[in-house]
Amino acid sequence: VYRLVRWAKEKKIGCIYKKTDSALRGNIGAELSAALAADGGDRLHFVPAFPNLDRVTRGGVHYIGGVPVAQSVFGKDPFEPVTHSRVEDILHEQTDTLCAYIPSGGSAEGKAGVLVYEAQTNRDMAQIADRLAARSETGLLAGCAGFASVLPRLLQLSCRDTAPLPLCGRLLAVCGSINPVSLEQCAQAEAQGAPRFSLTPEQKLSRDWAAGAQAGEMLGAVLRVCSQEPVVVLDTGGAVENAGADKTADRIQIANTLGALLKRLLDDGLESTVLIMGGDCLLGLMRQLDVTEIMPLCEVAPGVVLSQFTYGGRQWNLVSKSGGFGAKTLFYDLQNILERWKKELPAV
Repeated sequence: VYRLVRWAKEKKIGCIYKKTDSALRGNIGAELSAALAADGGDRLHFVPAFPNLDRVTRGGVHYIGGVPVAQSVFGKDPFEPVTHSRVEDILHEQTDTLCAYIPSGGSAEGKAGVLVYEAQTNRDMAQIADRLAARSETGLLAGCAGFASVLPRLLQLSCRDTAPLPLCGRLLAVCGSINPVSLEQCAQAEAQGAPRFSLTPEQKLSRDWAAGAQAGEMLGAVLRVCSQEPVVVLDTGGAVENAGADKTADRIQIANTLGALLKRLLDDGLESTVLIMGGDCLLGLMRQLDVTEIMPLCEVAPGVVLSQFTYGGRQWNLVSKSGGFGAKTLFYDLQNILERWKKELPAV
């Protein structure tokens, strides 16, 4: 982060936006302090909220669905649990950089360091953007996709709608997330009639299984139902019971297994639109395909992004989202949207 921000400053880039996770997971404190240090200024404006997903910041506390984040499902994450709910406490786990909280309508005058803004609605975020623009303080900003949505307003950018073509209305939902919300979505899709293929702990942790004959038999069945059913689910089940001490290695192996299975499906002519749930799973696919660039095109739903990438000499559509949010019926909801777009959008 430090090197990227220094590079951007040297290139005279006028606005730097540090994207963060909407549940405040990851290395937020370290990354924001690095961005501030590299910028050379005295403050960074951080708006963590994403009201469209019911993730808001009130009184210095970050809430997920009305629950303080440390008491939500993200406080129980086996890999990156959020152990505090006050944003300043989360940041100070990783940095001693000054932080200051700016309440709704409050003034940032005289404040320095990482400024954490209260926001509970999209209107709140638009007002923050307007105040920053009026003070010409748009050089160093941070937040999740929520505040990013007001960047066009803040930077006075013109926008146009885009959508990838051609579209396929069938959906293969690939879930590498073990978040309870994600697992509930898989179970709901199965209850609605979607064929579901769940990997065993031995299969998903094996370095060789995805390349073998048994996996090939399963993938043949996946391809057959993908050509017939509107929604198909391929998932890794829940957390591994009695997992080994090296959870990170297991996490990477599971992502690589899913990536290898998806590569085989693409190589064998999969025509369904792929939905990938979980950043590790998306990275696993990119590694297996040796693809280093994906182009975001539009949101299918709040927090659910439709992108394209090039592999094997053709363009592929990809829908991606993190775990931990969305309605139980998300898979069929997305499939209905894709099917409608396929019918409504002109062919190119």
